[in-house]
Amino acid sequence: MPLTNKQNKYLRGLAHDLKPVVMIGNNGVTEGVLSELEDRLAHHELIKVRISGVDRDERQQMAEKLCEASNSELVTTIGHIAVLYRKGKKPEIKLPA
Repeated sequence: MPLTNKQNKYLRGLAHDLKPVVMIGNNGVTEGVLSELEDRLAHHELIKVRISGVDRDERQQMAEKLCEASNSELVTTIGHIAVLYRKGKKPEIKLPA
């Protein structure tokens, strides 16, 4: 489900005060990272991921790969931080229409 501009803006506002809960280092996207990502998304719905050690294009590709692997939506990327959203089984975040 692609996010609308209004929903994207709303989620960016919610994510502002969040701390990164998943960190990606020099090893890139590994099975352990994907497992941790699944757990965090299931628990929080909206998370920040820190992607370190690569240039801008590679960070964007990693963020897109994470979204594809976890069936989530990329809300935004700022510097080394990517914000991901996936609707939970019992959604806690009420998105605007």
